[in-house]
Amino acid sequence: MTNLGGREGSGDQAGTGARTGRSRARRSVPGSASSPAGRGSFRAVIFDLDGVLVDSEIWWDEVRADFARRHGRPWTEADRAAVMGANSRQWSETMRTRLGLPLSAAEIEREIVDGVVGRYRAEGAPVIDGAVDVVRRLRGRYRIAVASSAHREVIDAALEALGLVDAFDAVVSSDEVARGKPAPDVYLETARRLGVLPADCLVVEDSLNGVLAARAAGMTVVLVPNASVPPAPGAREAASAVLARISELDPEVLARSAGRAE
Repeated sequence: MTNLGGREGSGDQAGTGARTGRSRARRSVPGSASSPAGRGSFRAVIFDLDGVLVDSEIWWDEVRADFARRHGRPWTEADRAAVMGANSRQWSETMRTRLGLPLSAAEIEREIVDGVVGRYRAEGAPVIDGAVDVVRRLRGRYRIAVASSAHREVIDAALEALGLVDAFDAVVSSDEVARGKPAPDVYLETARRLGVLPADCLVVEDSLNGVLAARAAGMTVVLVPNASVPPAPGAREAASAVLARISELDPEVLARSAGRAE
C-alpha cells in the first residue's frame, strides 16, 4: 500500500510498503483491448458510490437505526459492519436475522430503500468535496463507471441529485450480480460492460469490503477513507494506495506508483 495523500482524513496512520497485487491471476474480458494486462496507464476508473461520491454511508446507518428503533430493536456498530458492502438481498436478510423480526427480507429491503431515496429527494445529494469535479475531469480520458452495493433506485437518485446521470459509461449495482462485496462480482461485471481488462481498471473505494472486492477482481484499488464512517481495520493495508481526499485522484500518478509505466 502506498500513501499518496497528505493528511489522512480519519487520523489513523497508513501502513507502508507497496502493494500492487500484480501477481494475482488476470481474468480476460470479452471485447477488451489486446494490450498486456497491467502495463501502461489505466484504461478505466471505477467509483464506488456511497462514501466515495456521496457522503451517504451515515444515511444508510441512520435509516437502518430508525427502522430498528421503530421495531423495538437496537442497531449497533456490529450490525453496521455485518451489512457493509452486501447487496440488497444479503443485507435485508442479515437485518431480518440479526434483529429477529417477523418480517420478510423483501419488506425490510423496501422500507430501507424507500427511506434512503426519501433522504435524497428531501435533502439533495450529500456530495463529497471534489467528487463531481473528479468525475468530470476524468470523463473522456478514461472509461468511467460506478460499481455500488446500493439498490438501483438509490444509485439513480444519487446520480440525479449529483447531476451525473449521463456521466458514466456503465453503472452497476451489486443487486445485478450473485454476490455483493467483498466478492469481486460487481467489479468483474463492470469491467465486462466497459470492455476493459480487470487489470487495466483503477477502483476508488472507501471500505474494507470494497477494497477486498476490487483486489479479488484483479484491479488496482485506491482507498479514500470516509470521515463519517471510517473504513474497518485492514483497509489501508489491503489497498494499493491511500489518498486523503478524492480531489487528489490522478490515475497517471497511481499507474507510475504501481509500476505500470512502460
